[in-house]
Amino acid sequence: MTNQHRYLPTTDQDRKEMLETIGVSSIKDLFSDIPESTRATKDKAIDLEDALSEQALTRYMKELAAKNTTTESHAYFLGAGVYDHYSPSIVNHVLLRSEFMTAYTPYQPEASQGELQALFEFQTMMCELTGMDVANSSLYDGFTSLGEACNLATSATKKQNVLYSKALHPQAKEVIHTYAYGMEYSVKEVGLNGTRTDMDELKSAIDEDTAAVIIQYPNFFGTIEDLKEIKSLLEDTKGILIVMANPLALALLEAPGKLGADIVVGDTQPFGIPMSFGGPHCGYFAVKKKYMRKVPSRIVGQTTDKDGKRGFVMTLQTREQHIRREKATSNMSSNQALLALGTSVFLAAVGKVGLQEMAQQNLNHAHYVKKELADKGLTVLSDNDFFNEFVVKLDRPFNEVTDQLLDHHIVGGFDVSEALNEEHAMLLCVTEKRTKEEMDQLVSLLAGEGK
Repeated sequence: MTNQHRYLPTTDQDRKEMLETIGVSSIKDLFSDIPESTRATKDKAIDLEDALSEQALTRYMKELAAKNTTTESHAYFLGAGVYDHYSPSIVNHVLLRSEFMTAYTPYQPEASQGELQALFEFQTMMCELTGMDVANSSLYDGFTSLGEACNLATSATKKQNVLYSKALHPQAKEVIHTYAYGMEYSVKEVGLNGTRTDMDELKSAIDEDTAAVIIQYPNFFGTIEDLKEIKSLLEDTKGILIVMANPLALALLEAPGKLGADIVVGDTQPFGIPMSFGGPHCGYFAVKKKYMRKVPSRIVGQTTDKDGKRGFVMTLQTREQHIRREKATSNMSSNQALLALGTSVFLAAVGKVGLQEMAQQNLNHAHYVKKELADKGLTVLSDNDFFNEFVVKLDRPFNEVTDQLLDHHIVGGFDVSEALNEEHAMLLCVTEKRTKEEMDQLVSLLAGEGK
């Protein structure tokens, strides 16, 4: 009879020796601290079905998995912060290597030069994309990075008001409200003019107690904000411009640092990181040099060893685990080193030209779909200043449309009707992975031509 397992199970002798080693006579003794009323017994057994063989269980699990809607089975036009992008196979191959996957923070530089160099390269590439001077070795995700940016801004300016655009991602808003509550500063929303920040309202909202203005670039509705004009509104104040940027868009758009941004944050999920049902992802955090010592988490630096050879170490770790708590820049006690490594591998694999081509395809595909929808008579609420997301007004209820799309193996966009105070408004995302056939089918169905 063949063994039903792919591993060697514990034998009776193994169990006996382990129990003797820890000084108990049976496995039941290990549960002595748990009240009997909460334990399963012969008289009160847990109602479980009979165990399956490995083959039967694998078949059953595959049947369950097949019920999921995935990017393998459907054309995906949903963005809103998490995107379906191409990733070279080398990214996953590197991340699955045990020396990287099982590693935590590289506290011992002499044993961690490979990972430290990858994080150093991650920081360098984030600086190049954002136009900033310094970047850390990652944070949990883009929204966490934004919350930390607000903390830095209030600390650096000694001011207590943070303004953010209504065109900011709704989950980002929730995170910064949570940060503000804990750190006891205020946050206030500035309204919209169409699908972009209302500049007149923003101008009137900025005052002498404004610590920062937060702008998403491109914003949640896909529109590209005028960062230079927004920065000009802060010229006569000590207020900081915080930009939350899609890093893929920065392959085409002007770097926020060159337009006046003081802090640039975001999520590197478009760079080789799977959508993973919304996470885990990888936040980046980049600043002007004068804020370097207020950066949360860690910064990896380049140095030389005693023989003069190039090496890498963790240079700044101004967090509560390593210095006095009252001196810490943040209580952020970890980062996303593995996924930052994945970002580095992705960027090295596609290269500068490849990244620009990938971004250009996103731009071209989205503008193609927008034009086709407009030609079919649908109202597009976005103008032409967008990257790979835009808003279209449907001519029938949102759920009715998305259900029809699913019947044709298409995942539709995100409902922004309430956010824009428009009926049946859909935020569509079109990435480089979408084929012309998929885009044309989407247009046909949204225009009411499909069955």
